[in-house]
Amino acid sequence: MEWHKSELAPDDVKALAEKYGCDLLCASILLRRGITAGEEIRYYLENDLRHLRNPYDISGMEDAVERILAAKEEGEKVMVFGDRDVDGITGTVLLTSFLRRCGFDVRWRLPMGDEPYGLTVKAVEDFAADYGTLIITVDCGISNREEIARAAELGVGVVVTDHHNPPELLPDADALVNPKLPGRYPFRQLCGCAVAYKLVSALRFAMKSEVYGQPICLLNVRPSNEALIIEIAKLRNLTVIDTLTETIVPGMVSIADTRLPVFLSGQQILCWDLPVQQKLLVQAFGKGVEILMLDMAAEIGKAIPQVTGKSLFRLKELSKIGRYSGQGPGELDVLANLFVSFIQKKEGHFNEEDGADLQLAALGTIADIMPLRDENRLIVRKGIEALVQKPRPGLSELLFKQDLTGPRPLSAEEISWQLTPVINAAGRMGHAEKAVSLFLGETAEERDTLALEITAMNSERKRLVEEICRHAEPEAHKSLPAFSENMAVFAGEGILPGLTGLVANRLADRFNVPSLAVTITGEEIKGSLRSVREYDLSFLLEQCADLFLRYGGHDFAAGFSMERANWDALLDRLKNITANMELKEAKEEALEIDAEIPLSYLSRLEDDAKVRGKKELYLINLLDRFEPFGEKNRPLLFLSRGLKITDIILMGKDGLKHVKLTLDSGQLKWPAIYWNAADRIKVDFDKGDTIDLVYAVSKNWFNGGITPQLIVKDLRVQK
Repeated sequence: MEWHKSELAPDDVKALAEKYGCDLLCASILLRRGITAGEEIRYYLENDLRHLRNPYDISGMEDAVERILAAKEEGEKVMVFGDRDVDGITGTVLLTSFLRRCGFDVRWRLPMGDEPYGLTVKAVEDFAADYGTLIITVDCGISNREEIARAAELGVGVVVTDHHNPPELLPDADALVNPKLPGRYPFRQLCGCAVAYKLVSALRFAMKSEVYGQPICLLNVRPSNEALIIEIAKLRNLTVIDTLTETIVPGMVSIADTRLPVFLSGQQILCWDLPVQQKLLVQAFGKGVEILMLDMAAEIGKAIPQVTGKSLFRLKELSKIGRYSGQGPGELDVLANLFVSFIQKKEGHFNEEDGADLQLAALGTIADIMPLRDENRLIVRKGIEALVQKPRPGLSELLFKQDLTGPRPLSAEEISWQLTPVINAAGRMGHAEKAVSLFLGETAEERDTLALEITAMNSERKRLVEEICRHAEPEAHKSLPAFSENMAVFAGEGILPGLTGLVANRLADRFNVPSLAVTITGEEIKGSLRSVREYDLSFLLEQCADLFLRYGGHDFAAGFSMERANWDALLDRLKNITANMELKEAKEEALEIDAEIPLSYLSRLEDDAKVRGKKELYLINLLDRFEPFGEKNRPLLFLSRGLKITDIILMGKDGLKHVKLTLDSGQLKWPAIYWNAADRIKVDFDKGDTIDLVYAVSKNWFNGGITPQLIVKDLRVQK
């Protein structure tokens, strides 16, 4: 296996470390991973929820909030309509539970049994017949033009919250909230539940904040050579919606000849250090001009004592958020950040209730394989922290059934293997409503019963997928020549629709080509597509759109439904498409090494990042900084040279296939696990050998304690 470690310029490493306040090893890892922009780096170095992006920056958010608040005021009947997977289930629970706590007349609905993905005309008509007047979708809706048009005919409003790729023609809803729609929101890759979390955060702010919807201007005047620079930021709902800068030479212009009067009209104007600001304005325009302003300094100083008595120029040098901006923060940026932080702290934005919501948003993000970059890292990290500290009802019972309880750390990878598949099983087996009922259940007895049912469904789901794949893999293998070796196709009769995605995923892994698995039930076909080698499925789906009843999804995972009569036409279309399909070359696996670790660093201790006064291994602290690991953020891989194998033990439940090594670094002995390597003993390595090692670091939880261990990826005996 090839080992690859990119060479870095020492000056680049040093510059990044100094700019962002991290050590050289951390800086080198960031550089090797191509993480060089401040906006990306801050989500690796910061662990404060105030770094989450403002929900009101998502296009359509204020329209959604206003429509939902109007429904509360009028006592309207509301329905939350979600999807049957983990993302849809968690988002449905998050929004429904919040609306219940706020006193809304709310119910929820998911696709049941064989019902198709997304909002249906039947669901709309059933709700209208029950005198419902507002539907809020979660993890669906962006493609439901006809269904939303039918809702309008029946006098039912619809607020869409979704994260799937928007179609060219959008539905005519009361509000569309999707980070992939054009707008100023800078991060597109939120899951459906995270979008619901953003909506709840926006609603919570609107319901309790004294500044919701208020026009506010932050004004700052600063000298610059012979002139004065007047900077103004216009805020609405804690987001900057407009800015103005005027450069004034004292005595040369009247305020009436500037853009200031129009820009400031009707606004509440705030500043920092009012006497200084008034003095500078007099210098600019003379004593006859007075701008009515309120001084924020004293009030903010009470809430954030460390800023008391400091000028904006001094605070600019200390600004944490500012250090991550591309050009460095200006005084106006610092003023805006201070105001936002003050309001968030004063109004208690990030409380226990928010932590319970983040648990669900973290599960949705992990389950939907969203990239663990940008604010997704913070959502997952803080969601898992809250999950460990105080799991919300339903999750608590499920964690117990999966033996994931206790004061132990949980990783995103562990959750993706042991928790989210169990929740997903309910939807895949046609009973997603049981998962929602589990998380909304009012009694512990009810929740415990549902947790047992869902874990049993997961066992049955595993059995069925194995049974289907025994037939699917040989059939899909036979299909490859017909599709130019670029696609594997399997069609089965009467398969549960919720299982086709798992089968397609298995085929894609097995044959390393985009794969399609469909179930045929009567005159209808439902299919799932999974991609590999960077092939964008949206291109394929668009070329077949006329054959589908409905379709949608993501770039690399999608689904559709169609009439059986169109199946042969679809196969012919796919043969033509795959004949010209370009897939990235499947390369031999290479180990991308993040850093070479000297043996002395294996035993290096430093202050624990989480527990004051406690020492922790440096590599464990470094691991914590880069977690959570998952999509677009693989686990760290290190290289160390000159380790000595002092012991070898065979291990494994189904035969002794695995190896446990003890490795001596000179100051510390490390346990190391080498999976499926039993046949390499005495062939490629043996006890007493000195080796070079490529490895990941993990934490082994055993008997109430955490033991660090190495996971061997490859080794070479030194000659």
